[in-house]
Amino acid sequence: MVYWIFVVLLTFFVQCMLAPIVRYLLNAKGSVKIALGPRDNQPDMPVLGGRFDRALRNLMEALPIFLTLALLAEQKGVAGGITELGAAIFAVARIVYVPAYVSGIPGLRSVVWMVGSAGLIAMVVGIWPHI
Repeated sequence: MVYWIFVVLLTFFVQCMLAPIVRYLLNAKGSVKIALGPRDNQPDMPVLGGRFDRALRNLMEALPIFLTLALLAEQKGVAGGITELGAAIFAVARIVYVPAYVSGIPGLRSVVWMVGSAGLIAMVVGIWPHI
C-alpha cells in the first residue's frame, strides 16, 4: 500500500508542475523571467494549461479520500488483497486521467474518472469488514 501512496503523491507533485510550465514556458507571452519574479502580471493560461489545472483540481478533490483509505488500510492491517488492488487501480487511473483530460476526447476523461472511483470503492470494500 505504501508503494501506491508514493505513486499517487508523485503523480500529484508532477501535476502541480504542469499548468505553470504551460503558462510560463510554453506560452508566447510567458517567460522564465516572469516565472522567477513575483508573478504580479501573469500571462494568460492557454487552453492546454487550463486542462492541466482542472485535472489537478480534480486530483486535489480525490486525494484526501484516497490517502484516508490507504492509511486506514495500513493501520487496520488490511493493506493487501482487494484494498491494494483498489489503490493500484486508483493510482493508474489518476496517471491516465491527465492525458485523457488534456486530449479533449469527449467521454474519455469521465470513463477514466469512473475507473479511479471504482478503485476507491474497492478500497472501501476491503476495509469495511475491519472497521
